[in-house]
Amino acid sequence: QVQLVESGGGLVQAGGSLRLSCAASKRMFSNYIMGWFRQAPGKEREFVAAITWSGSSTYYADSVKGRLTISRDNAKNTVYLQMNSLKPEDTAVYYCAATTSWRTSASRDYGHWGQGTQVTVSS
Repeated sequence: QVQLVESGGGLVQAGGSLRLSCAASKRMFSNYIMGWFRQAPGKEREFVAAITWSGSSTYYADSVKGRLTISRDNAKNTVYLQMNSLKPEDTAVYYCAATTSWRTSASRDYGHWGQGTQVTVSS
C-alpha cells in the first residue's frame, strides 16, 4: 500500500513562511518523482513543483518561482515544500503526489496522492 502523508499546513500572515512535509512509504519513495499541487476553493487543482528522485532537478510553476522551494530527503522518505513570502492567493489545500513522468504538470500523470494539508494566508 503506497501512502503519502502531508503535514505542516496552518494559518500564516502575508509575507510569512511555512514548510510542508510529505512522508512516503519506503517502498515507493526513491523510485518516484515527487510533486506538490494545490487546490483553492472553487478552483481546479494546479501544479506547484516537482523534484526528481535524486533531487538534482526541480521544476516549478511560474506563479511560485523564487518563493517556494521543493526538496527531498531520501533517507527520511520525505519531500518538503518551503514556502516564503506567502501571499493570500497561496491559500489552498496542498497535496503531495508521486509520478514516474518528469516535467509533467498534469495531475492525471500522478498516480499516488496524499490527503492534503490546508494552508491559509491572511492579508
